[in-house]
Amino acid sequence: MDTRTTLAAPRPLTLGDGRPAAAAWTLDPSKRHINHGSFGAVPIVAQERQQALRREMEAAPLTWFPALPARVAAARVGIAEFLGASTDTLALVPNASAGASVVFNSLPVSTGLEIVVTDHGYGAVTMGAERLARRWGGTVRTARVPLGADAQTAHDAVVAEFSDRTALVVMDQITSPTARLLPVQQIAATARAAGIPTLVDAAHVPGLYTDPMDGLDCDFWVGNLHKFGCAPRGTAVLVARSPLAQELYPLIDSWGAPAPFPDRFDTQGTVDVTSYLAASTALGFIEDTWGWDGTRAYMTELADYAVEVVADAVTAITGEDSHVDVGMPVNALRLVKLPTGLATTHATADGLRDRVSAELGIEGAFTSLDGVGYVRLSTHAYNTPEDFEHFAEHAVPVLARWAQAERAATS
Repeated sequence: MDTRTTLAAPRPLTLGDGRPAAAAWTLDPSKRHINHGSFGAVPIVAQERQQALRREMEAAPLTWFPALPARVAAARVGIAEFLGASTDTLALVPNASAGASVVFNSLPVSTGLEIVVTDHGYGAVTMGAERLARRWGGTVRTARVPLGADAQTAHDAVVAEFSDRTALVVMDQITSPTARLLPVQQIAATARAAGIPTLVDAAHVPGLYTDPMDGLDCDFWVGNLHKFGCAPRGTAVLVARSPLAQELYPLIDSWGAPAPFPDRFDTQGTVDVTSYLAASTALGFIEDTWGWDGTRAYMTELADYAVEVVADAVTAITGEDSHVDVGMPVNALRLVKLPTGLATTHATADGLRDRVSAELGIEGAFTSLDGVGYVRLSTHAYNTPEDFEHFAEHAVPVLARWAQAERAATS
């Protein structure tokens, strides 16, 4: 059977002078980068802006730090506009996990509480929920959501874990290990009706959708700008739109503590927050060069092509269908089932990531769910169809051999 994709490869994006889009980044050209979703990539113009800000900071720290809260507050305005949020609901934090930690440390709770999470949750955030539960003699209830679940099935699976002791629901808008959407709008609405606060982990969302909080009535929303927004790393938002917002305090106590939310987050002592101030440069670069709508369209078209090329290659060499139904797919993230035997646990998935990088020169993401290993593909403006064709041609046969060796070793 011929499993080759019938999709046409999209035309790669270029800069205004005709150079490849990748020329605007400093990614190592000797490697293939097919995992933008984990750590992002910062355009040169944003790197240069951050370095200029650091030079300004080091040249006159006594001038820099007293004036910094006002500059952070000004930076929040443009970021809020980009996300479709109100400035007075949005605080800047180092990453989405830090935002979740703020909620875990600030939320009023009671002894014996229950926290609902899903089996698709990001490990560090789930661990934070577990620590909160332990501190208060409570428990974490894990909703099992089938990978191919549609919106209603996923909603029902999460809501089924609610009880009269539920103090918080933690759910991913885009799941990190499985690259799918969850119906956070519907789940949050049900939780609101039951009087249960909700925390939406939207780590991958900023930059991928025009209005990511549209129709979403949650208490807390955290998202990284250094992933698909391409801001300098260490730039994320915590959005709080309920009375519980005034319960939130930064993880580091500072002189801004008496201020209301979110202003109190603008003062963080001598922490280097130049990433916050340079975020607008990254967001503006994408808009000015290709437009965010055009960039999203390209990422989606390339992801459609990439998943077919890679899944077809794995299927052809293993004889097992490696195409994955994730129920609610994401525009720039895709999942392909690996040859049986690879990445069966989180630890072995990380080991495979490191081995593929070291031996094959490919920066990729490998994940695991219920003992099954996957490669998670993610695209951005600098990616080309050739990146994923190279993976299919050069990496897939090697992965198949490694999987065969792994099965033999464990049989």
